[in-house]
Amino acid sequence: MNKKILISLIVVILVLVGAAVWLFVNLQEQKQVVQDMEELAELDKQEMENEYERFTMQYSEMKTQINNDSIIAQLTAEQMRTQQLLEELKQVKANDAREIARLKKELATVRAVLRDYVYQIDSLNRLNQNLMAENSRVNAELNERNAEVAGLNSEKASLSQKVAIAAQLDATGISLQMLNKRGKVAKKLKDLTQFKVSFNIAKNVTASNGSRTVYVRIQNPGGNTLSGGGTFAYENRNIECSAKKVIEYTGEETPVTVFWNMTQMLEAGDYRVSIFVDGNMIGTKTFSFK
Repeated sequence: MNKKILISLIVVILVLVGAAVWLFVNLQEQKQVVQDMEELAELDKQEMENEYERFTMQYSEMKTQINNDSIIAQLTAEQMRTQQLLEELKQVKANDAREIARLKKELATVRAVLRDYVYQIDSLNRLNQNLMAENSRVNAELNERNAEVAGLNSEKASLSQKVAIAAQLDATGISLQMLNKRGKVAKKLKDLTQFKVSFNIAKNVTASNGSRTVYVRIQNPGGNTLSGGGTFAYENRNIECSAKKVIEYTGEETPVTVFWNMTQMLEAGDYRVSIFVDGNMIGTKTFSFK
């Protein structure tokens, strides 16, 4: 073989070998670059996840620093949105550049919103502190003024209570009679068709004059009220009465008579009569029938 040709072949072979070596080295370098980029993307994704988690915790902390239902509701909504974005990020692959870019943009928005809430809550807390200081000052002044009139209020309350007690009506001479079908006094319970309740409302110059509704309760030996008069208010509840009557009270002694028509079987024993006016029980008495 010609020496020149041999040398040319050797040169070509060396060039090819060099190119192959260069290509191999270049491919290795590119592979390393790709691997480095993937690791960097994964680290970037992990950092984003950590930031989302930190923001979620900050929302929880801020909700404990404020007593405003409207703002707490807003913080809760933003916290849930941040948590949702975090879950989306965890499902995304680190090399999904489009989704990573979107979630990074969302992260910037979350960061900005969180910063605004931090400023807002800080302002509200400062305002609350100022209001508390002003409230303490006003309360101190009010307490001082209240102390000045406390004696007068106590005396006024005492006088009002005495007037109210003095103005309460009183039922005297309470009687309960059995009437038969002819309107005469019955001697036996089996002949009764009607109860007649009579009493006097005593003279009271302190009580106001005017129309009054008198309620009468008749309770049988079992403690049940003989019905027929509806209900009325007494001690924050409605209770049943047997009969009622509207009278005109002038401050002078006023006789009152009411009737209860028998609508149920009666038994022998003690019957209790109670009289009520103006939400007060003004008299009571027990009668025995055979």
